This record gives sequence, structure tokens and C-alpha cells, in this order.
Amino acid sequence: MARIAGINIPQNKVVSIALTYIHGIGYYSSKRICKKLNIPVSKRVNDLSEDEVLKIREFIDANHKVEGDLRREVSVNIKRLVDLACYRGTRHKKKLPVRGQRTQCNARTRKGKAIAIAGKKLTPLKK
Repeated sequence: MARIAGINIPQNKVVSIALTYIHGIGYYSSKRICKKLNIPVSKRVNDLSEDEVLKIREFIDANHKVEGDLRREVSVNIKRLVDLACYRGTRHKKKLPVRGQRTQCNARTRKGKAIAIAGKKLTPLKK
């Protein structure tokens, strides 16, 4: 089993797809990593030699911020915005969308499940 950046990479997947299982590496970055290390993008993880896995691991450690470091940096950035009490920080604090999306009829994934308001009566629309 190939273990890169603390993540067990799936064995039967193509290298370019398997690297995307690491937080902080997307499809574009994984293709770029394979190209720089001269590893065929279509090669499967279980066909990689130990030397190639080691090369990938060292390259990611040297050039990419992934997993725990990346998560920590993001959380510190959000905490900084909240402490500054800027607009984006207050949106994070209230658990509302931060980047200008509308909230009247959407934003359910950010706001969570709808909460019923006691005593509110819905009036039908007049024609």
C-alpha cells in the first residue's frame, strides 16, 4: 500500500486520480507532479515501483502544502478574519455564505437544515 503525506493511496486507481485523494492536491496538480517526475499519467498505483513512490512523496513534501499543514493554515486564516471582525469574519461567525451568494432562497448547505419558526403562518399568494 502506497502511503503519501499520511494518506493511504488507493491501489487500483490511475496515479493522477489517486493523488487527488490527498487534501490540497487536485487533478491539475497531480498531472503536473506526474509530468515533472516522468511518471506516465495512465500508470496504476500498484504498478509503481518503490523508487517512484519515494520520488512522489519527496516532491510533494518539498513543493506542496498538504493535509494537516494546509488545514491548519486555512483555519488560522479564518480565525484571523473572525478576530478582525471584518465582514467576511462576521459571515464565518454566523455560518452564512462568505462570497456574496444570496441567502433568501438558497444557501441551505451553509446554513444547515431549515428551522421551523413557531407561530409563523404562511399566507397564500394573492392573484
